[in-house]
Amino acid sequence: MLPTIATGNVGSALAGEYEVANSLRFDDGSSDYLSRTPSSATNQKTFTFSSWCKLSATGENYLISSNNGGSGAEFKISFNANGTFNVNKWDGSSNELNLTTNALYRDFSAWYHVVVAVDTTNATADDRIKIYINGTQETSFSSRTNPSLNLDTGLNNTVSHAIGRSESNASRYYNGYMAEVVLIDGQALDPTSFGEFDEDSSIWKPINVSGLTFGTNGFYLDFENSGSLGADVSGNGNNFTVNNLTSIDQTSDSCTNNFATWNPLWSQSNGNIGDVTFSEGNLKSDTYVDYRTFPATMGFNSGKWYWEIKRYEDDGSADMHTGVMSELATPSQTATWIGNQANGWVFASDVGSTYTGGTETNTGYSSAGSAGDIVQVAFDADNGKIYFGVNGTWQNSGNPATGTNPAYTGLDTSLFYFPCTSTGSDVEANFGNPPYTISSGNSDGNGYGNFEYSVPSGYYALNSKNLAEYG
Repeated sequence: MLPTIATGNVGSALAGEYEVANSLRFDDGSSDYLSRTPSSATNQKTFTFSSWCKLSATGENYLISSNNGGSGAEFKISFNANGTFNVNKWDGSSNELNLTTNALYRDFSAWYHVVVAVDTTNATADDRIKIYINGTQETSFSSRTNPSLNLDTGLNNTVSHAIGRSESNASRYYNGYMAEVVLIDGQALDPTSFGEFDEDSSIWKPINVSGLTFGTNGFYLDFENSGSLGADVSGNGNNFTVNNLTSIDQTSDSCTNNFATWNPLWSQSNGNIGDVTFSEGNLKSDTYVDYRTFPATMGFNSGKWYWEIKRYEDDGSADMHTGVMSELATPSQTATWIGNQANGWVFASDVGSTYTGGTETNTGYSSAGSAGDIVQVAFDADNGKIYFGVNGTWQNSGNPATGTNPAYTGLDTSLFYFPCTSTGSDVEANFGNPPYTISSGNSDGNGYGNFEYSVPSGYYALNSKNLAEYG
């Protein structure tokens, strides 16, 4: 049975909640980061860092760092390659402070809220660094070196600071999404300054932070200005320089409305580690061996859903099959193309045919496609129907809005289904936050998503708010 990733904090659809409109998508392959050097040194002993994070890959994922001199000296807040969370100051030869959690954070579908409160003036050594994840303090550490009393960390000094990169080792970046990035200069705050537990669901959720006192070098990055992604909206004007990030990296995937991406954990679980490389927030996939299947992080067993898949590169004769797979699919089945299995229903755009159970069910479904094509998928989970379109035209005279001429019908409506792709080509997925430029711009009936083509009436982008309402 196909597993879903544990949802962590996926954002909620609770009425009246504070809404976070945007996040910023970082990709280490593009060397994405934000940078700033303070003009004056302020409090290096007492401050609070807060950020919402949705990771896309394992690796040393840097949230914030400051360059404290040669020999790799820096202060950093990051996720380690093994999934632990770490706060560290390295002086070039030894750790002046180091806290590494026992807890692991490897859920690539979830939004995590991180708060690090620093006060090295505190007389109690264990209280000089406090780490909170989703509102709960971390107290179990695999490694703990407390800072000495009154240690200057180097953060808020007149040195280079970065969001999303190591400032002492430029080969280390952040892979994933960040939202609501805040630095409080001069105060060590509790997480309740940035979030709260919902009284009905007990979900940790963000609150409005605009009224906080940020301090001289403090900042608040909300990523709502696509033309100035490093803009500080705290009122301080501590703007960051944008490096290799563009307006396409501003997304509406946020800690209050989580969108689907590809699931890299599934590609690893089927035993073919390295055959597929994911990037751009797990929306872009490079496949090195033909016939590898990977699903999305979100599934459904009711509602009507729409997404688009772009074939951005054609690797010779490699195939590109896209559609859905049921919860009954197994890793051994997805080690090959899912259209060759009973649990997959796909459109092979490279040849213009549909497949399920290894059978080519409609040879003349469309003309053969090529690189640059955008395949539209509409899945009606209420009635077990699936439709495919190419570059704005629904194939075989299909009409998802009226329910006529589906590519497949009669799918078992008691099962969960997941968007999937089996491909040897390189593809980009658009579940509402495209990693490529959209020339038109279409949203669903709830106003969610940014699609190249019109979303059929009654169909919706695959995100946590729509799933709460229809899924």
